[in-house]
Amino acid sequence: MVSSTHSSLAIGCGAGFAGDRWDAAGPVVASLIQRGGPAALIYENLAERTLALAQQRRKANPEAGWEPSLPEFLRPVMADCLAAGIPIVGNFGAANPRGAAARILALARELQVRTPRVAVIEGDDLLATLSAEQRQMLQFERAGADNWLSANVYLGAEEIAAALAANADIVVTGRVADAALTLGPLMHHFGWSTDNWDLLAAGTVAGHLLECGAQLTGGYFADPGLNDVPDLARVGFPIVEVNAQGEILVCKPANTGGRVDRQVVIQQLLYEIHDPSCYLTPDVVVDMSAVEVSSVAPDQVRVSGVRGRRRPEKLKATVCHENGWLAEAEVSYPGINAHARAQLAAQVVQARIEMLGLACEPLRIDFLGQGSTMLSDKDANGISARPIDTPFAQGIWQEVRLRVAGECPSSEAAQRVAREVLSLYTCGPAAGGGVRSQVTPRIATHSVLVPRSWVSPSWEMVSA
Repeated sequence: MVSSTHSSLAIGCGAGFAGDRWDAAGPVVASLIQRGGPAALIYENLAERTLALAQQRRKANPEAGWEPSLPEFLRPVMADCLAAGIPIVGNFGAANPRGAAARILALARELQVRTPRVAVIEGDDLLATLSAEQRQMLQFERAGADNWLSANVYLGAEEIAAALAANADIVVTGRVADAALTLGPLMHHFGWSTDNWDLLAAGTVAGHLLECGAQLTGGYFADPGLNDVPDLARVGFPIVEVNAQGEILVCKPANTGGRVDRQVVIQQLLYEIHDPSCYLTPDVVVDMSAVEVSSVAPDQVRVSGVRGRRRPEKLKATVCHENGWLAEAEVSYPGINAHARAQLAAQVVQARIEMLGLACEPLRIDFLGQGSTMLSDKDANGISARPIDTPFAQGIWQEVRLRVAGECPSSEAAQRVAREVLSLYTCGPAAGGGVRSQVTPRIATHSVLVPRSWVSPSWEMVSA
């Protein structure tokens, strides 16, 4: 990373979702330290379904509900961040920010580093605060009161900025807008007011660019022969430098894979944007219609021209409820006439489900791919090496993997559907193998708008 000026705040991304790489933040933090000057590190770990699953875990165990990989994410960088004064902001608190804070403090003891000042942001959990009348207004009763798993409102950046102003080393949030993780440090560092709409919009765009991790450095852009991205196995996670005027410089750590150029940045800029001229967030309405994106050096892109308008009067909330069970099972049919045997297997499973009265609706049947069981045609790495113009592709050699998936009203029904695929081993058709199955609870989500007066966000410093 090459810095143009230390009058800017550099913010690095350590994760773009809960399943991200645990070692990704190491090069980012090293780059921030080498750069010198003010910096921060964010972790974006929370999706809508992730939060619902976290609520399920907390329901089973009041001490759980935070991101289980939190220690693995922070272990490689906590000591360096504390020593360098780089604050960490992450939504790894999920359904239990205080539980996450306790685990962070325990991790600090394990690493034998100084005790960090940990702040928790609360107020997003609507199930804990709404009255029966308010729930009815949001139509919570649609799925029955006992079926609701979570109802969380998207908070903004103001409380994050306040916690950082109180010298928090690590700020733990639950459901906040993804971009708020970046906007909060910018508001604190530059002293941006909560009604400076243009600057808040610029900070929100910086956060929107960072929030998906390596998507901003070519990860999700890679398409061999069309969009080539070098050294993808070592892709560097992104860093943005933002100055007091809201100009953004996108870059990545030196000596890492990936690419940062105008195409990649524009793709992420438009990611999940319903209307570039009216992007609604808790802090500001963002207008990207006049944004300028320009490459200024290798792996450096400048973004400017963001405008903002007054924040919305209401806040978005996501409510999740239990929605039955999902049965999934797969079996492979290799060799000559494979597709016909897979089709027969699908017909058998469908007939058996109907005979048993399993009420599996909808039921989905897929015939997946080819090539994974022909071991003689693997290369040294175990990857299929059969050319597409061989007899394999012409139907002499074939493989089809049958996938059966269905929604069921109970776990027992879902288990029985999966067992019907397993029984194909001996009940036929011929030469089926490699059965895998799983049964998981289904979660349905709905978005609602909540008056700001219903929400009381707050922050608090917690101690060991």
